[in-house]
Amino acid sequence: MRFDFMHPRDQLVDVMNRIYNGGMTTLSGGNLSIKEDDNSLWITPAAVDKGKLGPQDIMHVYADGRSEGLHRPSSEYPFHRTIYGHRPDLKAIVHAHPPALVSFSIAREIPDTNIIPQAQRVCGPVGYAPYALTGSQQLGDNIAATFAEGFNVVLLENHGIVSGGESLLEAFQRLETLDFCARTLMQAKGLGQVQTLSEAQLAPFDMRNHQLEEFALANHNSREREVRKQLLDIIHRAYDRQLMISTEGVASARISENSFLITPTGFDRRNLEVQDLVLIKNGRRERGKLPSRSVRLHQKIYEQHPDIHCVILAQSPSAMAFAISSGHFDTRTIPESYILLRGIPRIEHGAQYHAPEAIASKVSMQVPVLMIENDSILVVGNNILQAFDRLEVAEYSARSLIDTVAIGPMVPIGAEDIVALEDAFNLT
Repeated sequence: MRFDFMHPRDQLVDVMNRIYNGGMTTLSGGNLSIKEDDNSLWITPAAVDKGKLGPQDIMHVYADGRSEGLHRPSSEYPFHRTIYGHRPDLKAIVHAHPPALVSFSIAREIPDTNIIPQAQRVCGPVGYAPYALTGSQQLGDNIAATFAEGFNVVLLENHGIVSGGESLLEAFQRLETLDFCARTLMQAKGLGQVQTLSEAQLAPFDMRNHQLEEFALANHNSREREVRKQLLDIIHRAYDRQLMISTEGVASARISENSFLITPTGFDRRNLEVQDLVLIKNGRRERGKLPSRSVRLHQKIYEQHPDIHCVILAQSPSAMAFAISSGHFDTRTIPESYILLRGIPRIEHGAQYHAPEAIASKVSMQVPVLMIENDSILVVGNNILQAFDRLEVAEYSARSLIDTVAIGPMVPIGAEDIVALEDAFNLT
């Protein structure tokens, strides 16, 4: 079911499940609310296990203060009500304590969202609210005053984060995206100089060059239906494995010589359904659907490489720590990493917009992974599972390299052993 057609109770449970299962809050931490047109609020309860929250636990609080439900409203209800009073355009609020964002809050530093274009566009400028007692009116006043300045995401001093939106999903996406930035930055800072994007570098992200000519799809053949299901399963798995987040990550799969399926733009990755995937055929898009902004890059890869049947661009945090820093991603860690990843060439940021043909010419089944600076990790495969396997191995290898820094210098597999791997697995 479409998220915006779900009852507020179900929306709140769905998003709290994502926050809790994504490691962004604890059993007792975090609270969410949705404002109705009559100014009543649906809000998560106080003192209820967030890992076991059900629709029956959600509280309904009316504008006059009356409440309905099995429990007490969240102890942070006062700041929710105060924020809505200062920002009537907001319809939902999310508050949580993701460890990475707590780290920034106790260091009194705001995560830089200019590390990738999508993050900056989703979050916008991030505000900062001074400390006050949890549950107090002063805390509500501090947060609301920052929201009143126009911020939609506010870092709380020695506390956590609050985000707002025109929908609960939008508010959650701002939280999730800023948490991604925080986790990626923390890992990148141990690798070398962190690279951020200027407004001039961010601007091409807003280009609408994915609005291809449309065609009317008369029917769905069995091959297309099969690939739709396989591709959707992998997108959902990538989300659950934190290799993608709701606003970031693109996957495509070839149907035939001149057609492929690709994720749409502007859709929550976790709630994608098979009918949402966009069929591209002979350079045209399925009528009524808007493909990913990277559709032309996928198209060029398929045109140049008949043996490539799946392309994934993702922003998994550990691998992206290398993409936003001067750190070198050395794949000579364990045999699996070198066999599946080989070397990983770096592509200068901007080429994904202005030179898709050049990127397509660099990737191949012999060079199956590229790193686009401040954008994504690009992996290809001769089938969907092979491409996804490479994405997982890239993220796990990157995480191992980052963790090794705390232990000692990384010692790569020896040159002679690399030659033996290349010979044994026909990598040359």
